[in-house]
Amino acid sequence: MKGKPLKDYWFVGIQVFLFLLYVFDLGALTIKFYEYLVYPAYFLFALAVLFGILAVLQLSTNLSPFPSPKNESYLVTSGVFKLSRHPIYTAIILGGLSYGVIQSSWFKVATACLLWLLFYFKSSYEEKLLSPKFPEYVDYKSKVGRFFPKLF
Repeated sequence: MKGKPLKDYWFVGIQVFLFLLYVFDLGALTIKFYEYLVYPAYFLFALAVLFGILAVLQLSTNLSPFPSPKNESYLVTSGVFKLSRHPIYTAIILGGLSYGVIQSSWFKVATACLLWLLFYFKSSYEEKLLSPKFPEYVDYKSKVGRFFPKLF
């Protein structure tokens, strides 16, 4: 655990737990969604996968499950990072929600919402660590939405 704050491990541990919960859906909350919701969910799922892949490729060596930035990291603000400050979280949220609809699983949808909540707090913590390391982060934060593009 040397080098990373304990809070980093808590965030990642809860995230892994929620991922496992999502994968091992208990099937307790299965319900059919209206068909007009399922078809757009396929599109949204594909978009989330593409968005996530692009974000991972752009982060390159910066990629880490931990919210604390690596010592040798650099700030990425181009590509999908012009649309979202945390595009991997966005991809997981949208992918989880849309796949839950596709699978007719309220359990998956609820778990994806819990991930969204976790990512909100994890990203807030991460941003507190990024701001002192990258002075330009404050300006970037004012222009780009946390998970989704700012409309105004």
